[in-house]
Amino acid sequence: MTAPGTVLVVEDEPSIADVLAIALRYHGFEVMTAGTVREALALTESTRPDAALLDVMLPDGDGRALARELHGRRPDLALVFLTARDSPAEIVGALGFGDDYITKPFNIDEVVARISAVLRRTRPDDVLPQRPPLRYGDLELDEATYSVRRADRTVELTPTEYALLRFLVRNGGRIVPKDQLLRHVWQYEHAPAESTVVETYISYLRRKLDSLGPTGSPVITTRRGVGYGLA
Repeated sequence: MTAPGTVLVVEDEPSIADVLAIALRYHGFEVMTAGTVREALALTESTRPDAALLDVMLPDGDGRALARELHGRRPDLALVFLTARDSPAEIVGALGFGDDYITKPFNIDEVVARISAVLRRTRPDDVLPQRPPLRYGDLELDEATYSVRRADRTVELTPTEYALLRFLVRNGGRIVPKDQLLRHVWQYEHAPAESTVVETYISYLRRKLDSLGPTGSPVITTRRGVGYGLA
């Protein structure tokens, strides 16, 4: 199967660059990483990425200036900014010469979806391969549209609810420990011991999903003191 595209990740924080690269590769993208403006320019000279995910603040320059340089060399290169700056002026200014803008802290699924959407817009004649729906029991998750159905009925989920359910579906009937959910869904490496975010979102999912199935057939099971899985 042809890869969805090649993405150049320009990020000077190695841990963030690694998370982005792993997630994009999982979804079929080819990924190159650079930590500086100089490295990014060198890579675009020797290769032809389809999109660049750019941190605005880099050790040897400004990501927006880099974007202008890249656009001058490669007008067809899709440009997505990744930054902690979220003022309206910053966003409007960046979108003046970029294709999208994602603020930190980010949801990794949102980043992948935004990259895919930008490439669909910037490569209209290049059809991206469609991933088959994820299925478990009477659940069906369409990764192209981020839609969810249970027993042939559609349920509306927030991006975080969707990411949590998708991770549980990918793990089948296995009980997933809470710390794994925090790492993979929320990117928490060291969450506070008293954190209840997982329990909160599990309750949201149960409320939305259990009402769609047969009476007495919960979707999510709990292994007390361990984690959660699908029934």
